Amino acid sequence: MGKKNSKLKQETIQKLCEETYFSDKEIKQWHKQWHKGFLKDCPNGLLTETGFIKIYKQFFPQGDPTKVASLVFRVFDENNDGAIEFEEFIRALSITSRGNVDEKLLWAFRLYDVDNDGFITREEMYSIVDAIYQMVGQAPEAEDENTPQKRVDKIFSQMRRGS
Repeated sequence: MGKKNSKLKQETIQKLCEETYFSDKEIKQWHKQWHKGFLKDCPNGLLTETGFIKIYKQFFPQGDPTKVASLVFRVFDENNDGAIEFEEFIRALSITSRGNVDEKLLWAFRLYDVDNDGFITREEMYSIVDAIYQMVGQAPEAEDENTPQKRVDKIFSQMRRGS
């Protein structure tokens, strides 16, 4: 898969069709774009965390998306090998763009559960919210949400009331 001119094998396409909400044609199109877009910066066809952060910085030039990009990268990199392969990218894209509510919630939970212990602590929530505030580059207007800590306190307070 990491070869410069690699062709996507039919069994890989079939497997991705079964595992995702993408069609055979869409997977082939994404694969073509993957290699066209990344071979310049990633000649081996693998997207590293540094490359992922660089992409996020293009979309969020007014803030610092480094922390968010690193956290999202961790969820995309399913096998924890330090690179996002095409198959990992397609599975994550399928969930985030076309997944059902349960799949999206599980994906978001994996993002927030930084230490992978099955729980989201106040500290983990703070880490994510702080990273989002840094990425966006400006604090929200609402007084009770104008710092990451206030936002997390509000979220946890709402969860306590709802239980």
